[in-house]
Amino acid sequence: MNLILQGLTTDRSVIDRIAAMAQARRIEPISTNAYRCEEVQFSESVKAEIDAACLAAMLDYMFVHRSRKLTDFKLVAMDMDSTLITIECIDEIADMQGLKPQVAEITEAAMRGEIEFRESLTRRVALLKGLDAKALQRVYDERLHLSLGAEKMLDALQAAGLKTLLVSGGFTFFTDRMKTRLGLDYTHSNELEIMDGKLTGRVVGGIVDADEKKATVQRICTELGISTNQSIVMGDGANDLKMMGISGMSVAFRAKPIVRAQADVALNFVGLDGILALFD
Repeated sequence: MNLILQGLTTDRSVIDRIAAMAQARRIEPISTNAYRCEEVQFSESVKAEIDAACLAAMLDYMFVHRSRKLTDFKLVAMDMDSTLITIECIDEIADMQGLKPQVAEITEAAMRGEIEFRESLTRRVALLKGLDAKALQRVYDERLHLSLGAEKMLDALQAAGLKTLLVSGGFTFFTDRMKTRLGLDYTHSNELEIMDGKLTGRVVGGIVDADEKKATVQRICTELGISTNQSIVMGDGANDLKMMGISGMSVAFRAKPIVRAQADVALNFVGLDGILALFD
């Protein structure tokens, strides 16, 4: 196996020290701040030692099988809020109503897996009742930012021929704009009900919860004629775990502990483009 080490900044002496823990045969630079430590020795005790050392050095690491290529995959499915973008849209919408603390508290509990997502979304959306729908555009214009490395990652994935799916417990107002802006192939999310220019506090149709996210990944894979093992799935919250669990590679990005613990890859420090270093 190989060990990938990367960070926003790196100290080569630290890289050498961590590579020695895994008895790496060679260290090859991938980019300015990413290294491939080749033919390493893997065990759970070595992994635990490297995990602690990388956390202290603010490095991300991943043990990977040699010769794995990006083209082994055909689809990347991404969560939106706090994954592809830096914000939780519903929290920022609530801020327009002066209710961000109350809504954010429910959001955090849901992402940690303490509240079932369907219940949490219903409760949060209800608090938005009566808000002028123009607030959605304000959030998009003033507060929505792509996560670090998002465009570089998408450019590389699309160049390699992967299809892209944005599947979100957020809202169509934002996923539709992300689809156009980034040239995504598929999106699926919740639709806020609007009447007379104001939010009603309800969603239209079914709620995109953890089960629906998983079903969406399965449906798109079927449409593409591929196995779910040929998908990369990225997320940060507990409602992403079911779709991550059927993927060929699950990626936790700036994720809650429950998600990091179950993911194949955890990117805690580098940007989304950090997944590119994992492939030959």
